[in-house]
Amino acid sequence: MELFIKLFSLAVFASTLRIATPLILAALGGCMSERSGVLNIGLEGMMLMGAFFAVVGSHFWGPWPGLFIGILAGGVMGLLHAFMSVTVGANQVISSTAINILGVGIPNILIPVIWPGHFGISPTVPVIRDVTLPIISSIPVIGKIIGRQNPLVYVVFLLVPVIHFLLFRTKLGLRIRSVGEHPRAADTLGINVYKMRYIAVTMSGLLAGLGGAFLSICYQSQFSSAMTAGRGFIGLAAMIFGRWSPKGALLACLLFGFADAFQASAQAAGVPIPPEIMLAFPYVLTLIALVGLLGKTAIGPAATGKAYRKG
Repeated sequence: MELFIKLFSLAVFASTLRIATPLILAALGGCMSERSGVLNIGLEGMMLMGAFFAVVGSHFWGPWPGLFIGILAGGVMGLLHAFMSVTVGANQVISSTAINILGVGIPNILIPVIWPGHFGISPTVPVIRDVTLPIISSIPVIGKIIGRQNPLVYVVFLLVPVIHFLLFRTKLGLRIRSVGEHPRAADTLGINVYKMRYIAVTMSGLLAGLGGAFLSICYQSQFSSAMTAGRGFIGLAAMIFGRWSPKGALLACLLFGFADAFQASAQAAGVPIPPEIMLAFPYVLTLIALVGLLGKTAIGPAATGKAYRKG
């Protein structure tokens, strides 16, 4: 009974929200991009760039300017992916892979330039501190879970209904979804396919950059070249699990976040399972979700991955 209490304590559920936050941002970014018809497996690289430049900004100007610099860095990578995929018409898998390579390579080149003597990892920088919600924190049970969190955790959980509303209840969202399903039909109705895809993919980069910035200056206090640890890909898996819907992706990210928090709690509680197996648990769950549960039922927007040429 004591072991059960440790494994399912309120702290585990509070950790679930923090762990799920960057996953949610990656999944939202994936929803925006792929709903417009642009495949984006470069979220990992966009998150790394956001994490790195957030640390650089925090080092020189403080955590809040660093946060916005990290978001912009992700947006620039999204814009680059949009240029390669939409304007140039490059293979979207190759373009996304190039983004991931840049996300690893550029920080490794710049770290020893900015911080001599450091390689692959930055020094610690100022971070955005957790906040306590005055009334909510005093509520039994709920207060222990959501009463004290990082400000970005609250922002992200507000972003989910905002992005959902944008995609499914606004004219812009309808246009984004139309170019992801039938771009030629949308073009004949006067919708600028290129513009819609640029907007969606750039927003995807901004969201991924925010996820990376959260990791480096909220969840941790420094940058390392492996700090995303596949979170961009898990975010993509959550997006597919949620069937390209922000609300569905939220539930999937919470599931994966709980798996990660649970394995950490299990190790701390001394569960007699090799730590390597416990660390692999969230990734195994991802594979089960994609292969075992969904199978062929997960069908994305019809034009995803297909370059569009007018005329």
